[in-house]
Amino acid sequence: MAVSIRDLDPADPAKVAVRSDMSVRKVKSAVRTVELLEYLAARQDRPARIREICTALDMPRSSAHALLRTLVDQGWVRSDPSGTQYGIGVRALLVGTSYLDSDPYLPVIAPFLDDLRRDLDETFHIGRLDGTDVVYLATRESRQYVRTTNKVGRRLPAHACALGKALLAERFGAERDAAIPGVLTPLTPRTLTDREALDAALDEATIRGYATDDEENTPGVRCFAVALPYLRPAQDAISASVPVHRLNPEREREIVDALRMVCDKVTRVVRPLANGDKWFAG
Repeated sequence: MAVSIRDLDPADPAKVAVRSDMSVRKVKSAVRTVELLEYLAARQDRPARIREICTALDMPRSSAHALLRTLVDQGWVRSDPSGTQYGIGVRALLVGTSYLDSDPYLPVIAPFLDDLRRDLDETFHIGRLDGTDVVYLATRESRQYVRTTNKVGRRLPAHACALGKALLAERFGAERDAAIPGVLTPLTPRTLTDREALDAALDEATIRGYATDDEENTPGVRCFAVALPYLRPAQDAISASVPVHRLNPEREREIVDALRMVCDKVTRVVRPLANGDKWFAG
C-alpha cells in the first residue's frame, strides 16, 4: 500500500526517516524536471532523443521516459509524431514571457535600445547576469546584415561576452569569483580561458568604463558593452554587436560614446524605480 506523508506519525523516528526520504525524492524529481526543461530549451530548434537526454542529465531511461510523458501531457515538452524526439513545449512560453512582462526595467530601457538601433543601425542587446551566465533580455537587430546568433532568452558564459565582462568588471574579490566558473570554457578560439588574462581584461574595462569581446563568442563579430549602474553592483548591461569588417577606430569610438550616453540616460530614469528593488536588494 502506498504511504502518504500525511499518514506518518511525526513522533516515530522510523517514520520521520521515511518522511525525510520521501521529501528528498520529491526534491530530486523537481530538480530533474528543471534540468530537463533547461536542457531542451538550450537546444533551441534541435530535438533531443531520450538517449541524449539520459546521457546529458545522467538520468535512468525509465525515469526520463516517465518524466517526459508527464511533461508532454502537460504541454511543457513536445514530441514528434513517432514519440522519439523531444523539444521544449508551448507552455514554457508562459514562464518566459511572464518574466519579461513583469520586469520593471525593460519597458523603460527598451526605447533607448530602439534609439541606438535607429541612430547607428547596429545590433544592440540588454543582458542580465544570472550566476556565471548572461541572459539576453532584449535585442534590436541591425537592418544591414544577417543577424548574429544572440536571441532573447539565450544564455552565454559571462566571461565570453562583452555584456558579461561589463558586469564582472563591476564586481571584486569573492563577488567576482562567484560569477566566474573554475574552468573558462572557450566558445571560439579567441575566448579568454586564462583567469589572469580575464582579470586583466576586467580591470581594463573598469578603468575605461566599457568592456569588449573580440570574436570571443561569435566569429566575425566584435562587441562593446557598458553596465547599467541603477543597481549596485549592476545586474544589467547594454551592448552593441558589430561585424569586424564594418569597424574602424572612428566607428568604435562612435559606438562606445553612444552606449555611454544611453547608459547615463537610462541610469537617471531607472534609478528611482530601482530603489528598494525586492529582487536584487543586496
